[in-house]
Amino acid sequence: MIQYLFADMNLNFLINGGFENIMDCYNCGNCKENHPTYYCLARNEVVINEYYKPKEKARTGWKKGNKEYEVHRRKTKKEIEVQNEKGVY
Repeated sequence: MIQYLFADMNLNFLINGGFENIMDCYNCGNCKENHPTYYCLARNEVVINEYYKPKEKARTGWKKGNKEYEVHRRKTKKEIEVQNEKGVY
């Protein structure tokens, strides 16, 4: 019985991020998300996630040299020049 208890505690430690007993966890899911820190309801404290893996940021939006970017930039530049000539700001 004691060996089973220790095995259960070790397995629970690996799964739930360090809880000794399953009853302590409220299954809120905060520890399962990939964030550098999270608030643990059972511990009533902010916990630093040792297993946090930052994701690579994907660049979205306009890139210099992109054809659509250049066309858009030229159109907006012309619109601003036309507005300045008319005196509309």
